[in-house]
Amino acid sequence: MNEQASANAQASRFGAWLDHHGFSIVASLGRLLRKPWATLLTVGVMAVALALPLGLWVVMQNLSRLGGEVQSSRDVAVFLKPEIDAARAQAIAATLRARGDVAKVELIAPEQALQQLRARDDLAAAIDALGEEAARAALPSVLRVSPRGDELLLAESLKALPDAERVQHDALWRERLDAWLRFGGRAVLVLAALLGLGALLVVGNTVRLDIQSRREEIGVLQLLGASDGFVRRPFLYLGAWYGLGAGALALGVLTLAWLALREPLADLAARYGSSFALQGLPPLPALAVLAAAGLLGWLGAGVVTGHYLRQTRPVER
Repeated sequence: MNEQASANAQASRFGAWLDHHGFSIVASLGRLLRKPWATLLTVGVMAVALALPLGLWVVMQNLSRLGGEVQSSRDVAVFLKPEIDAARAQAIAATLRARGDVAKVELIAPEQALQQLRARDDLAAAIDALGEEAARAALPSVLRVSPRGDELLLAESLKALPDAERVQHDALWRERLDAWLRFGGRAVLVLAALLGLGALLVVGNTVRLDIQSRREEIGVLQLLGASDGFVRRPFLYLGAWYGLGAGALALGVLTLAWLALREPLADLAARYGSSFALQGLPPLPALAVLAAAGLLGWLGAGVVTGHYLRQTRPVER
């Protein structure tokens, strides 16, 4: 009988705990909606603090993708001597494919190179003036070699080929891009930490003002024996609502920026013969941003309410 009573009491306490959570969620949201302008100001400041590092991170991701699309910059171009015919060029390509430091070899015949040059408007007229036969005779066979390891070592070894007229390897700009991307990634982390701390302070100060306005109510609850968790819970959800609102607004701002920049950037890339398109934030990272923003608001409210409760806790004699 006692066990049954104990189980009923535990179930009742758990039900009351769930009810208070539900009440705190709804009540905290109601407090935000009753003061829309103050809420909008707080959410707006937090949204700017979140949107800046998030936007920079999206830019870095697009630059990384651009770097991946120009992977051919790692390739080493071997221009064979003009007297090398197609059969000999095929044999050289097969020999290079068997090397351990070579991932892929693509043979570009003079006919194929001529077609690629003719596709460019600025060179088509020059080819017509020179004559197709003369232009084809002036173009050598080219081997585009993709390295399996260090492309610099591969380029040096390919220069020793007796059939190579010239070896071209222009990867300096890509190495600089990689260095800038590494620096940008570190800068994003630092900026996110600083602005995240700023957002934490903003929501903490806002919750502090709300606590001050409800000081008498909190005092009555403490006199009635309410636990710290009971008193803290509505303010935690208040901070979480601030964070979720700021995260949603930051995502909205980034979406508008993406819509505004997508078409001009695509047009600019097309003029350079590229199909690069600006990508926004995928769904899963967007959900992660919302969760992180809500957690940030929750933590800010938790720090402030915890400090207040420690200051107002009665001193035991």
